Amino acid sequence: MQPLLYLVVDPMCSWCWGFRSAWQSFVSEIPSSVTIKFLMGGLAPDSDEPMDTNTKTYVQSAWQSVADRTGATFNHEFWAVCQPRRSTYPACRAVITAGLQLNGSREQYYEALQRAYFLEARNPSDYETLIALANESGLDPVQFQKDLDSSVVQQTFRDELIQVRALGVSGFPTVIWHQQDATDGNCLEVLSTGYTDADTLRERWQVLTDKLMR
Repeated sequence: MQPLLYLVVDPMCSWCWGFRSAWQSFVSEIPSSVTIKFLMGGLAPDSDEPMDTNTKTYVQSAWQSVADRTGATFNHEFWAVCQPRRSTYPACRAVITAGLQLNGSREQYYEALQRAYFLEARNPSDYETLIALANESGLDPVQFQKDLDSSVVQQTFRDELIQVRALGVSGFPTVIWHQQDATDGNCLEVLSTGYTDADTLRERWQVLTDKLMR
């Protein structure tokens, strides 16, 4: 069985945004035979309540910490022009919904959603934003809207949350190596938990591949 990499993320997680450059650099160098599976982690459950003052302060501070450590850019105008809500579940389901239409569209939509939130000051908690992004990403917005609240998407998201918990993931982004071994069964190794730079990912990847070749 060819190795599989799980990338467990949430589109509204600022550390996942900061991880984007390191991940893209790392992935560009690994063999094309490696399968990559995106799993939505579900940072905050459904709620229509506006984000309270303490949470706003915490998230804005996190944005600054991510920028300082990773060099990622954030558009802080978001906090002035949008009414933030803590729930990230609609955004996660939107990414899953996009994946139903075209091969590779889950990843494409995930990146578009991140850019909209962190760079364009657009609110990913609003369904209007999610549907507009589907249209801008070349998806069928009518079908997207129909699928977004469907039982298929709801169940897929529940299944992914269960899988994420079973993998022992407690923070995002997390990268996990999975390979089925003829003698030991499933081999799972954590490549990163939280932000990790590209050089560290490469080093850990090399250690794992060397270990499997022995």
